[in-house]
Amino acid sequence: MYALPHILGMNTPELLVKKNLEWLIAQRKTSPYELQKSTGVPQPTIHRILTGESSDPRTKTLQPLADFFRVSVADLRDRDLTAPGGPAVESNATFRPAEVVGADDPRVVRVPKVRLRLAAGISGFETEPERFDGASMTVSREWADRHGYDPKLLMWVRVGGRSMEKTLFDGDWVLIYTGQTEPKDEKIFAINFDGEPVIKRLTRDAGQWWLSSDNPDPQFYRRQCKDGECIIIGQAVLKHSEAL
Repeated sequence: MYALPHILGMNTPELLVKKNLEWLIAQRKTSPYELQKSTGVPQPTIHRILTGESSDPRTKTLQPLADFFRVSVADLRDRDLTAPGGPAVESNATFRPAEVVGADDPRVVRVPKVRLRLAAGISGFETEPERFDGASMTVSREWADRHGYDPKLLMWVRVGGRSMEKTLFDGDWVLIYTGQTEPKDEKIFAINFDGEPVIKRLTRDAGQWWLSSDNPDPQFYRRQCKDGECIIIGQAVLKHSEAL
């Protein structure tokens, strides 16, 4: 059992992940073992986070944990979830029926599913409706407001291929925020790569930006992100997946 620490200075960014994960486990009345079974994150990895040995885990490690507890990766990393006004976390014994909301419900934002139309070397882009499995999906307006996302700058884009497994799978949908076009290390972006739309993780190495794949298979080698050939369309901020 991991006790909740109450130590002066506990809210430093390096330790927020540890504190938040401890609190979420206690609130959900679960355990690291059950968490590993439900998320696929190895129990030794969870243990290193809880002991503080791993103070800044990678996004692909935190994403399944955040999904399990229904919080964002950003909140898990940067927000003190134990503070007043934090999220309500249901225990495993709690059941709340799903609520059907209409398209005009003010609590949700209807975001279009699109297919990107790009040209090499051109920073702008066009979209056409993606009719696969419906034309749009909703997100919580409260969630969008909390993260400062302008709904008009959001769009769902379908993932194709295996290069981003085990973070993103073929057929997943990622929510792209086109208001964020500045590169960030270890973040996932939709990118115009010489006229080809790709979804890759940007990494910084040797003073250069690289398009990196999360799939360790050597066939998915990284490619340099050069000016003119590599134009950021927007940052991936949420995913919808049916991969279990």
